[in-house]
Amino acid sequence: MRIRFWGVRGSIPAPLLASQIKNKISIIMNNLTPEDIKSPESRERFLETLPPWLYGSVGGNTPCLSVNFGDPNEYVIFDAGSGIREMGTAISREKPRPKLYHLFFSHFHWDHLQGLPFFNPAYDPSVTLNFYSPKQDLEGYLNGQMTFPYFPVQMDSMGAKKSYFHLQNKIELYKNVYVFYKKMNHPGDSYSYYIDDGKHRFVYATDSELSAENFIKTDENSLFFQDADLIVIDSQYTLGEFTEKYNWGHSAFSLAVDFASNWGIKHMVLFHHDPNYDDRKLFNNLQAAKWYLEKLTNRGTKISLAMEGEEIIL
Repeated sequence: MRIRFWGVRGSIPAPLLASQIKNKISIIMNNLTPEDIKSPESRERFLETLPPWLYGSVGGNTPCLSVNFGDPNEYVIFDAGSGIREMGTAISREKPRPKLYHLFFSHFHWDHLQGLPFFNPAYDPSVTLNFYSPKQDLEGYLNGQMTFPYFPVQMDSMGAKKSYFHLQNKIELYKNVYVFYKKMNHPGDSYSYYIDDGKHRFVYATDSELSAENFIKTDENSLFFQDADLIVIDSQYTLGEFTEKYNWGHSAFSLAVDFASNWGIKHMVLFHHDPNYDDRKLFNNLQAAKWYLEKLTNRGTKISLAMEGEEIIL
């Protein structure tokens, strides 16, 4: 199971500003010494010492990630934020190009479907797009965002073969690969998904305001979360912001750490980053999350930060 991040921000795209790039360059130059630029080897050693928030960027696109099970012809996609455009651009360079996409929506707020009109494979008549949601009017929701005066092109212009599936139970997506869903706490509802391929279990839990009910060891919760190999989880806020934004539908990274520890999850990825957070702030949050985990009884969870272009292989 190969999971790749194409968009990791929440609420609205947050591209890296020229002033932010200039600030990164300025900090790097201030740390340079004559010894660091003497040779290609010394320059490489210097770059390796830089903190990750300086050396790269988390990314600014809204949620989209893909899952591949080894067949280059098929992809599973979770959400169609602006990151799906990046995926479509990358896919267009593959040979042969994939022909089948299974696209699952957590919900239909703009940041989770605004990239769909720009997904290149959707305009290829040789491609099949299967859309999935527990919401009944899936086709209507997707068509609705591409109608006049909101968008100049309608979904009918997409040449790909399109099918719409209303989820009412778990589904067997491939042989022995099952997808489950669970309603979470978010305005207008949002759904988490988990994939079980018989070897590993991956949970996608964006736009979820964690509450006491999510920590209770019920059969339903245990089936969904217990001992998952990987969870990509909403962690948009600090705890202080979370208390100020009660019922906004998002969680604090410290609550996400509590949650992963409670359920014995092996690897937790902080996701749905606040558009106001720059790279430095996000990596500081990651470090704070790791420090907090050290104070808990269950310390077996690995914590990382969702970054565009990153891959995780289970």
